[in-house]
Amino acid sequence: MSHPSPGFSLRSKPPSPTRGEGETRAPVTTTFTTPLPIDAVLDELAQTLASDNAAVLVASPGAGKTTRVPLALRDAPWVKGGKIIVLEPRRIAARAAAERMAQTLGEKVGERVGYRVRFGSKISRKTQIEVVTEGIFTRQILDDPELTGVAAVLFDEFHERSLDADLGLALARDAQTGLREDLRILVMSATLDGARVAKLLGNAPVIESEGRAYPVETRYLGRKADAPIERQMADAIASALRSENGSVLAFLPGASEIRRTQTFLAERISDPAIEIVPLFGALDAAVQDRAIAPAPKGTRKVVLATSIAETSLTIEGVRIVVDCGLARVPRYEPDIGLTRLETVRASRAAVDQRRGRAGRTEPGVCYRLWDEPQTASFEAFTRPEILSADLSSLVLDLAHWGVADPATLAFLDPPPAVALKEATALLRELGALDAAGRITPEGKRLRALALPPRLARMIVDAAGQGAGEAAARIAAVLTERGLGGDSVDLDARLENFARDRSPRAQGARQLAQRWVTQVKESPSPAEPPAAQDARHPLPAGRGEGREALSTGEILALAFPDRVARHRGKGSFTLANGRGAQVDPASRLAREPYLAVAELTGTAANGRILLAAPITQGEIERIFAAQIETADEVSFDRSAMALRARRRKRLHAITLSEQNLPVTPSADTATVFADALAASGFDRLPWSKALKQWRDRVMFLRATAPDEWPDLSDAALAANRSEWLEPMLTDKTALSDISAGDLSDAVMALLPWDKRARLEREAPTHFTAPTGTALPIDYEAEEGPKISVRLQELFGLNVHPAIAQGRLPLVVELLSPAHRPVQVTCDLPGFWRGSYAGVRADLRGRYPRHPWPDDPAAAAPTRRAKPRGT
Repeated sequence: MSHPSPGFSLRSKPPSPTRGEGETRAPVTTTFTTPLPIDAVLDELAQTLASDNAAVLVASPGAGKTTRVPLALRDAPWVKGGKIIVLEPRRIAARAAAERMAQTLGEKVGERVGYRVRFGSKISRKTQIEVVTEGIFTRQILDDPELTGVAAVLFDEFHERSLDADLGLALARDAQTGLREDLRILVMSATLDGARVAKLLGNAPVIESEGRAYPVETRYLGRKADAPIERQMADAIASALRSENGSVLAFLPGASEIRRTQTFLAERISDPAIEIVPLFGALDAAVQDRAIAPAPKGTRKVVLATSIAETSLTIEGVRIVVDCGLARVPRYEPDIGLTRLETVRASRAAVDQRRGRAGRTEPGVCYRLWDEPQTASFEAFTRPEILSADLSSLVLDLAHWGVADPATLAFLDPPPAVALKEATALLRELGALDAAGRITPEGKRLRALALPPRLARMIVDAAGQGAGEAAARIAAVLTERGLGGDSVDLDARLENFARDRSPRAQGARQLAQRWVTQVKESPSPAEPPAAQDARHPLPAGRGEGREALSTGEILALAFPDRVARHRGKGSFTLANGRGAQVDPASRLAREPYLAVAELTGTAANGRILLAAPITQGEIERIFAAQIETADEVSFDRSAMALRARRRKRLHAITLSEQNLPVTPSADTATVFADALAASGFDRLPWSKALKQWRDRVMFLRATAPDEWPDLSDAALAANRSEWLEPMLTDKTALSDISAGDLSDAVMALLPWDKRARLEREAPTHFTAPTGTALPIDYEAEEGPKISVRLQELFGLNVHPAIAQGRLPLVVELLSPAHRPVQVTCDLPGFWRGSYAGVRADLRGRYPRHPWPDDPAAAAPTRRAKPRGT
């Protein structure tokens, strides 16, 4: 059992009666006029929760669990006047569920049934059932771990496995086992491994209900890889409207695909009786409500939706589903600290949920834009968000709860260790956690804002410089998708947001103002200067008598690792080392520096989705404590010379640089040697004599590897500190290196005692019987080789050899005109054999040269016979 942070304790009260002790079992008393499949298990569920404080309800889509179960439980004896909290994964689902239950009771929302979501709530003193989004409940239990006045918490659509749902269940279970054993927890889902959740809840009972399953015919259309998915979806929808009756629900991965599909549909559908409406999370509530409302009599509706419409919502009149099989999900990358949206295949559970929407009210048909065999390759279930999300908010919430190790709580899937480590490091950098992982006073201040920690820190720091309101508006735009439009330019979105008079924008502005008020009213804990320096605060006094902070400055307070420098053609390098592009048509593509809020894609080549300009002066002002100035020496390959520069850097980006003279030293020699090794040693001034000397050593090494040094390029590169760096301590360019310098450095690798032996065993020349010194070619492919006129070897009965006679030389015999005649490694054999044929061929061509019958006994000669002899 864990304990929240100081101020309350889950063990501060005696435990309440366990598992309904002393309570009376009673059947459901609420009556419903329209029967639903869930009705068959409502009595069993009520009796189970009368004796057990936790249960799992697995009910198929369309069973009616969302709206029937809370109403059925509200009069149970164990409720004792307390509230029933119902968690929904989305605002639209929370509002729709509350509306449906209120209609069932013949009331308006806000009486016995109400809701609380971001930007709005309808509740009153009479409210018994409160439908909330999962994030709202997380805040509620963190602020009141006893859940005062709450009788039960119902987790609806738990199979979606959002981060807030997993955290909310873990906290509710922790509170239940330690303080509120009378608290009922009910986990409800359509596609869920009920046994796993039941085990998590102490082997809670599992109740199953069949759904209202009208038959749905599935038709597989396949998908063309070379055509836009939006065009194919529009074609499929138009075809379905021609061949089927009823309204259409089409699933697409995101808002951009919905808009493009809407455009394509407008080109294909001209019937005024067919209404095309979008449905995604960034829309105003009124637009969402219009999308899920029944189509007026005599009309049909095409609803283009994201996965928001998979569960909880029933859209009357829909009997056609068109599914592209894709979903857009957030993926957090701990190594670069970014969350990116990734378009992936939906899970089998998700596409089955989508298919089921066609059979909610009557038999239907589902069109799938893939081939039937591909379904087996889809993941079975949607990946839980806790396994691929930024965990900084979760870690801060757990620290507030008094938990340093998430393993002490009941998570269905434990948070990944790498993401936890990254989140903890970030929170320490933000001053929210101390070295032991405990929440600090500043951490409590940040958590109270109910924002991601980076954005909370941004508002707090900006408020200290008189820019709290601007920072709060930026946070509103960043946390409410679609607010202010979809421009990549954050300033443009803020301008649109300021002009927007929609209820959602007004609610966002009110929320932003509450954040500012909270910061102003919350005490600012004293913080050591070192901690401030580590966190990039603005210089004190900014905002008084000085210009206002720019959008880029404020944004950089939240994302210091995403300050970016232009590197040409709309391409930028971020302070974290990542590369990213911005739309070349955007004005941001020409800015020298950006502060980036959102980006997607790979670490090497991302795409900037939202950013604001920032000046170099602003960067230097904000990050004065983090900017490093260093003198650096590098190698210029084009000039083959060292260059020295004084660079001012913020992590991976260079803010400014100036050229300096290079002063040779041991350090510059290391840089120079590394560069030459990378460029290849063939650029060095090798003399012919040094090349031959190296070849001779390598020849002997081939015969006795343990006795001779390795002078190959690889070995020279590996040992460059022994021979090359000492030579370069007074040099800065390749042109400074002479052939003599190189010869001295390389030859020094051969010990003195081997040098005389080298001359004996691998001489530079072979002396012919005539006294001619013949150079030995140690680079020849066949082995060490000499080329000599045949007549100079007359009288030689032993084949020429080196290495104390162990290795015969390759002898290339030449004609008197120095043309190759034959190659041999057996000169005595040549005299006895093929010499006769060579003599016959050449003696007529070269009559002035001797061609004796017995060359082995003849005198060698370098000269031709005198004319006339």
